[in-house]
Amino acid sequence: MGGGLCLHCGGAVGPDQGLTRLFYDGDCGLCQGAVRFVAQHDGSGDIRFAPLGGVTFQRLIPEPLRPGIPDSLLVLTAEGALLTRSGAVLHLLRRMGPVGRFGAALLAWVPGSLRDWAYEQVARHRGSQAACPRTSVSCDSRFEA
Repeated sequence: MGGGLCLHCGGAVGPDQGLTRLFYDGDCGLCQGAVRFVAQHDGSGDIRFAPLGGVTFQRLIPEPLRPGIPDSLLVLTAEGALLTRSGAVLHLLRRMGPVGRFGAALLAWVPGSLRDWAYEQVARHRGSQAACPRTSVSCDSRFEA
């Protein structure tokens, strides 16, 4: 599930319309740090954050897709695409102003399989004490259950 998968769930309605969702492992300090970084650099303010397995996740991600989802970062785009690993990172970088778009353009030159391999290497070690100091997440209104 590296690139994207259209959910075809009828599209977002009401307060979900036009929003990008970033789901993350709420027990991982590295994931929480990445989420705080994205929240700080989200110029549009239309990215919402919620933990994997939380109420928002269960409401928006169909049950049949859940078993194959990695327990790190997951992006559900406003268009209904589900992005994991480096695909999710590239999508987020493209939304973070000129510096993020430049970084995404550079990373896009790297083959997807190599980007995903690098992502997996970081994810594999994120549970270690040194890589994963747990801290509390921001309390702004973009964070959901």
